[in-house]
Amino acid sequence: MTPSETRTTEQPWVLQFCHGYGGPFLDCARQYAVLFKDTPYKVCTVYLTGAPSVEAECGSASDEVIFLDYDSRDIRGLKLGAMRRLREIVAGRDFRLCIAHRFKPIYIALLATRLPVVGVHHAFGVYQRRMRRWFINRFRSRLLLLGVSNAVRDEMRSHLPGWEPERIETLYNRIDVAAVQAEQVAREQAREVLGLPQEAWVVGNVGRLHPDKDQATLIRGFAQALPQLPTGSLLAIMGTGRLESSLKALAVELGVSERVRFLGQVPQGRRYFKAFDVFALTSDHEPFGMVLLEAMAAGVPLIGSDCGGGREVVEGAGQLFALGDAAALASALTHQAGTDPAAVTAWLAAHFSDAAARQAFWQLASVRDLPALPMLAGEAGR
Repeated sequence: MTPSETRTTEQPWVLQFCHGYGGPFLDCARQYAVLFKDTPYKVCTVYLTGAPSVEAECGSASDEVIFLDYDSRDIRGLKLGAMRRLREIVAGRDFRLCIAHRFKPIYIALLATRLPVVGVHHAFGVYQRRMRRWFINRFRSRLLLLGVSNAVRDEMRSHLPGWEPERIETLYNRIDVAAVQAEQVAREQAREVLGLPQEAWVVGNVGRLHPDKDQATLIRGFAQALPQLPTGSLLAIMGTGRLESSLKALAVELGVSERVRFLGQVPQGRRYFKAFDVFALTSDHEPFGMVLLEAMAAGVPLIGSDCGGGREVVEGAGQLFALGDAAALASALTHQAGTDPAAVTAWLAAHFSDAAARQAFWQLASVRDLPALPMLAGEAGR
């Protein structure tokens, strides 16, 4: 049997190469693995860092999961050991494509394999470094870059001006809507767990107590809006961080300390989002904002700062305000008391669900000039 005949009879595989599975990145792996559900392709997910984990293996939604078990010190410099191990993995299967998350896995995949690579970026500033731009330009012929929002995509395009725009695209983050909703508990139970009064109108916020999250503007805006909000309204902030003392002091200064609840770190916090009547995110240039999707799954209207990738999530499910503008935030809060939750969940399903992402990905695969993508699209449609 010739090599070409072998290729047509073997099970085709997609390699997914991730930096690690900490924080939101386990679900990122799941998001891309399920793109190939009900297609001829199997998915092998490889984690560069992190010890073997049953939870990570199950959460990856992949046909096979491999843990290389490096730590950050092991993968400095040229990362030759990781390249060798990835090359061995690829040699054993008929891999057609590599999906690599973040720069280091993209770097290793390009040097260790000859596969076409879809490089997924989840943050701003990746190609500000000159050496990274030089490297990525060398391999552009077999690369498609994806940003998790148009904001991330546009920044990459600005740093890589020689690239055709269609080779730097957007594929939004998303959630398994039904699975997230199944985890979320009813409003009454959620409020009981969080210690919130059942009758209160509650503005929710989740995030580190950090300057990037700008909860100071949130507290100021809430204080300004409070006289126009329903009687007994509360602001509930879920999270911890170095600004906790100063934020509590700000609430005292503004005379709203009895109306602001600092909930601390809440395990599996997204289970309790139905406790909120409105969800407000005041962050400075979020690349995306997964917490917004989890709030939408609970049917909670959104308010968000008009910057970064968050604006793209909020614009169809709530209101935007200028970053740092407490008066504009106060106005948005007073207008959100009557929003229909059905419009929120409809926006989520249409734009940020697994089904919406699968359709967008295969449409992208059918028209983009990256080796293997048109082939993948054709075979997936069989």
